[in-house]
Amino acid sequence: MASYAIGDIQGCFEPFQQLLRHIEFNPGRDTLWLTGDLVNRGPASLEVLRWVMRHDDCVQTVLGNHDLHLLAVSEGFGRVKSDDTLSAVLDASDGKLLLDWLRCQPLMVADQEFAMVHAGLMPDWTIGKALRLAEEVEGELAGPGFRRFMAQLYGNKPARWSDELRGMDRLRLVVNAMTRMRFINRDGELDLTFKGELDKAPASLTPWFDVPNRRSTALPIICGHWSALGLYLTDEILAIDTGCLWGGSLTALRLEDRQVFSLACVAERALVV
Repeated sequence: MASYAIGDIQGCFEPFQQLLRHIEFNPGRDTLWLTGDLVNRGPASLEVLRWVMRHDDCVQTVLGNHDLHLLAVSEGFGRVKSDDTLSAVLDASDGKLLLDWLRCQPLMVADQEFAMVHAGLMPDWTIGKALRLAEEVEGELAGPGFRRFMAQLYGNKPARWSDELRGMDRLRLVVNAMTRMRFINRDGELDLTFKGELDKAPASLTPWFDVPNRRSTALPIICGHWSALGLYLTDEILAIDTGCLWGGSLTALRLEDRQVFSLACVAERALVV
């Protein structure tokens, strides 16, 4: 019995299946932790969603920004981008079933040994506080106010956490941190402008996980989202988005011993017609 964490799939179904074969994943024996962004820009988002939902008993995923984008677009909110590849899901006969399942997935999970979130956590949050904040958002996503919530989700403000935040300002910042964050600026604000490599970042920006006195150090955090960061493993951070979509690789990390398994990917976006 083994537990594996796998980075952002983004509709790259065939590389995902190849990696599962490579690690000899057995659904009746092993478990998967998926860092979110199951869908979009790759050629087979529908197949990914169907597989993950079908194996819900042995797979734990969290929501990424592309997963939330799919939910927003399905409700008529958000701007459909030229490189989106979501139409197969939206047009599928089982599309509503898949979307209803997706919106009931968590923003963050944790057990006794690891926590997992798609992007990151604000420096002021402990693991416990972050889980409670994630539950606030999850209640909106799975509840009767889902459409109202999605209609107000998009936006980059507020950028600084305060316990005094309420309503959509509070919820939007939680979502942006957990699904979009890479850097914090000198004022302690979420910066969503720079998406590149660490050594090319402006001096005014600090990776969220390197902010001094970060309070979420009780558990190692598994995350994805940042393909330009690549595989980044420390005692505290297990970042495993290695850019399969862009012709990089898809990576699995065995959690029991932190052994890495990676398979090179063709540029999956080139397969989209």
